[in-house]
Amino acid sequence: MFSFFRKKPRPAADTPAPGAEPAAVAPPAPDLPAPSATPAPAMPAPLVEAAPAAAQPQRPDLAMVTEPAPALPAQAPTSPARTGWLDKLRAGLRKTGSGIAQVFTGTQIDEALYEELETALLMADTGVKATDFLLQDLRRRVKEARATDPAAVKGLLADAVADLLAPLQKTLVVGERADTLQADGRHGPTVLMVAGVNGAGKTTSIGKLTRHLADAGASVLLAAADTFRAAAREQLAVWADRNTVEIVSQQGGDPAAVAFDAVAAGRARGRDVVLVDTAGRLPTQLHLMEELRKIKRTIAKADANAPHEVLLVIDGNTGQNALAQVRAFDDALGLTGLIVTKLDGTAKGGVLCAIARERPVPVYFIGVGEKLEDLETFDAREFAQALLQ
Repeated sequence: MFSFFRKKPRPAADTPAPGAEPAAVAPPAPDLPAPSATPAPAMPAPLVEAAPAAAQPQRPDLAMVTEPAPALPAQAPTSPARTGWLDKLRAGLRKTGSGIAQVFTGTQIDEALYEELETALLMADTGVKATDFLLQDLRRRVKEARATDPAAVKGLLADAVADLLAPLQKTLVVGERADTLQADGRHGPTVLMVAGVNGAGKTTSIGKLTRHLADAGASVLLAAADTFRAAAREQLAVWADRNTVEIVSQQGGDPAAVAFDAVAAGRARGRDVVLVDTAGRLPTQLHLMEELRKIKRTIAKADANAPHEVLLVIDGNTGQNALAQVRAFDDALGLTGLIVTKLDGTAKGGVLCAIARERPVPVYFIGVGEKLEDLETFDAREFAQALLQ
């Protein structure tokens, strides 16, 4: 359990929503065992973070809980659980790192080394802009450090990558946030709207995130607003059963209506988080992208400040296509965060550098496998060191 999350007092389950009756909510299957209550080891960086308690005065600088620090702090001692996660991350980025590491096997620091490094970074889908930026930054660092050993230059490149990725490192905040305060003085749920193309691992990521939120002490309600894809509702229902959380769904219903009903139900039942699953679609499917905008507008009708987070799930294997997706969905929805999946076994891990340089949307989570524990918080320095192992 993550002890940093403060649970709010729950209103009675039959408390009606102010002014309206929410749609029927399917309860979790009664015969499913409750998840194990075995405490997990302390983590250096929590997966989610509770907002300041309501009893404390709201600070005018509340944004500081989501804004990255100007410079990355020194790393805290790594727990055994985090160490295991880092081993998986290094293994997942080995194909990317090996291509870059070969550049530093020589004995000279000359123009040939920089040219080979430029090629290796481009092959890792770092992108032209980020590659040019990293090479210029590396030249400056080498000159200032008076480095003469290629191994030392490799370490300087890791520092440059970490600094480039630092603005992407943020913590997801849920709970009694200032922007969830309702007119009646109560805090409503934090509404997370999740989008992504088919095959990116969107629904699976929602299931993993639900488990982590529940383990952190947050009560979660799922909204099956992906009525476009066959069996999507059933897939999300399986995750709801596994995590013993409630789900709002309608057979063949309008996605926007499902999302509206879920937010209303979340308010009525005092849930901390409402996770809205939307249909996967390509950004070139303009009519479907318009449907996403409609879902966002409809959620705002149920809660004027919602959705509080708009997350995009991207497949790390797709390289520069992932950057194109970030641009398109950000233009359409105004993204607040990313979940990057399938970084295991890819040679395109440098795409995060391209995102940081061209469209710096925060990366809340990265995934390197299918297991629940394979989704973890993004740490810029950890990622840079794994990339250049």
